[in-house]
Amino acid sequence: FMLDTLRRLLPALALSAAPVLADTGGLLRIDPKGTPAPCPLKSTDVKAEISGFVARVTVTQEYVNPLEEKIEAVYIFPLPANSAVDDMTLLIGERKVKGTVKRREEARAIYEAARSRGQMAGLLDQERPNIFMQSVANIPPKAAVKVVISYVETLKYEEGSYEFGFPMTVGPRYIPAGLPNAERIAPPVAPKGVRAGHDIAIQMKLDAGLAIEALQSPTHEVAVERPSATQALIRLNRKTEIPNKDFLLRYDISGKKIQDAVIAHRAGRGGFLTLLLQPPERVTVEDVTPKELVFVLDTSGSMSGFPIEKAKETMKLAIAGLYPRDTFNLITFAGDTFVLFPEPVPATPANVARALQFLEGRRGSGGTEMMKAIRTALAPSDETGKIRIVCFMTDGFVGNDREIVDAIRTYRNARVFSFGIGSSVNRFLLDKMAETGRGEVEYVGLQEDGSAAARRFHERVRNPLLTDVTVEFAGLPVTDVYPARIPDLFSAKPVLIHARYGGAAQGVVRLRGKMSGRDVVREMNVSLPATEPAHDTMATLWARAKIDSLMANDWSGNSTEIREQVTKLGVDFKLMTQYTSFVAVEERIVTEPGKAPRRVEVPVEIPEGVRHEGIFGDERKVALFAPSAGLTSSGVVGGVIGGVPGSGGGFGGGIGGGVYRVPPSPPVSRQAQEGARTDVRDKQAAVPPVRKLTSELASLAQAGGTGEVSVEVWLTDATPQALAELKKLGFIETQAPKVAKVRIGRIAIAKLLQLEQLADVVHVTLHKP
Repeated sequence: FMLDTLRRLLPALALSAAPVLADTGGLLRIDPKGTPAPCPLKSTDVKAEISGFVARVTVTQEYVNPLEEKIEAVYIFPLPANSAVDDMTLLIGERKVKGTVKRREEARAIYEAARSRGQMAGLLDQERPNIFMQSVANIPPKAAVKVVISYVETLKYEEGSYEFGFPMTVGPRYIPAGLPNAERIAPPVAPKGVRAGHDIAIQMKLDAGLAIEALQSPTHEVAVERPSATQALIRLNRKTEIPNKDFLLRYDISGKKIQDAVIAHRAGRGGFLTLLLQPPERVTVEDVTPKELVFVLDTSGSMSGFPIEKAKETMKLAIAGLYPRDTFNLITFAGDTFVLFPEPVPATPANVARALQFLEGRRGSGGTEMMKAIRTALAPSDETGKIRIVCFMTDGFVGNDREIVDAIRTYRNARVFSFGIGSSVNRFLLDKMAETGRGEVEYVGLQEDGSAAARRFHERVRNPLLTDVTVEFAGLPVTDVYPARIPDLFSAKPVLIHARYGGAAQGVVRLRGKMSGRDVVREMNVSLPATEPAHDTMATLWARAKIDSLMANDWSGNSTEIREQVTKLGVDFKLMTQYTSFVAVEERIVTEPGKAPRRVEVPVEIPEGVRHEGIFGDERKVALFAPSAGLTSSGVVGGVIGGVPGSGGGFGGGIGGGVYRVPPSPPVSRQAQEGARTDVRDKQAAVPPVRKLTSELASLAQAGGTGEVSVEVWLTDATPQALAELKKLGFIETQAPKVAKVRIGRIAIAKLLQLEQLADVVHVTLHKP
């Protein structure tokens, strides 16, 4: 018991015990003599070049050794989950040391041998598709070294808009008991009120090929230059930007529709192509077939504060959009899993109101035992004749994400829709949950409107764009096509195919599918070249797609056959994978051979909106236990500085400031759950009625403004009586509804409070076209 308690306290102890704030705002570590010194990562510089739907991104990390002894800098950082990392270079003064891809074990052995010889060396490992570990050994005192990492990716495109994203920090992972190598996915976290000491800069060169419209970042202030209508130069406005949330850039193109395209490359390794096919135009025939919907809300500590309030806002609207013939249930999870109803219940106004009232009192605390919630939500129910939809709302801050995706693969009786809530969520987990569960993913930032996400969810569930999708290559020598199974399309996004081809040919590509029950076929004439030296990134993208396809069948890494196939692809195509790493060794510079460098771990910022107390508890109370925890001046300070490798000195960040562990909770009996439900009902009885107007509209109404406002009105059901009540208040519809229970129109500001009182109205928000 005492050991478990100590393990749970260590991250917070480390955070509360050491770092202090410098005048420059950097995070300091305290050396054995009590002298403060800044951490080694000085800055990260990101440069992206976007052409069409492909981005080439170069990330430069600058490390500076602040100590009087040589160090090994270790930094755990994120990259996009779909990135194909194909280059790593060390820059030491004027010297460039090119990294090579080796089997992971071989790369580690080369690096450790160089470290022992006193040579400067770099090792880049992939711990998850979106989490990487960079190690740089033997940085001399006061010296600097740069690590340049390059990757290629395809941009997200949906409903007329492109999106480019760059993650900046790794959120603190909850580590279930028994998960190996947990410290490799969880860097130490800067304490509350203290900067991690490294800044980030982002510069982008955008060439869209068509006129760019509505370019904006919903997350950061950016400066934009427009050399032409089709080009843009974008950079972060602040030179000392804190890297504590994902950077997003969105833009439309003229006509809001990209063209079908085939981009081919054929050289020494053969032919590779990427095919981009637009789906047909949506036909809005809303499906009123009864559905069983299970809503699952993460109420763990990392969701405490703004994230859980945003999740509750979004989930309330998703529940409010149910049809009376639907059935639903509500599950919350943290350390334990709680099920509101013993079985799915009809979406009557009374049951919906009970669920909304229950949500009102949820607060974030505890660990994230997500696997229990997965099994509970996806276990077959007694409902028959209904399509089963499971909707998860979470930040995904768990260490066993690969095991969760593997678990979803075993349940084929439900579709999984995932909502990522927060500023820096685990996109690998959320993307793969939806992909594996044959659903769709949605992301809601803390400053974004939850009603728009809820509306899109119901539109997708009720009216999928294209199902049973296949692609045929008539008369074309095309092989090794990925993805092997094309997912259903729930929104207007293109079908993206990566494949190999054997030689010059002309033929037809056919996209087939079903839309609202009828067959749909689209054709595209294609000409493949005999040779094409340009577009060599098509080979990289194909290899990345094949690796993803292989890993989707074995995220846990149990298959030796899949491991070997992925390893071979990584080595052959010079790609980072779970089983291959980049290693670079500077042969000329040798620093005190035989003397091991001091290991220094780079701390990261906690994601914007996440409360330290939600992860680590009350640090003021935890600090009282510091003396008994055995922290000494020669051990870890702030989860940043560790002892010499192999010396046993200090904790070395072995548990890591970004890991929080809670022992597994005992199973909860049905009787206990029923008791908990009764207790919840008693507690919720005192909760005041849920406000139907958003705060923005409520302020407008209370100010007594004049004129009209454009709103979205969410109804329990769009009955003639409900619509008549709206009309009586002077509500004028301005758009045909995409979701039957949501009406868009104008109403006098003076009537907003009366609108809120209508029994059939669930929620009213500003309409933002």
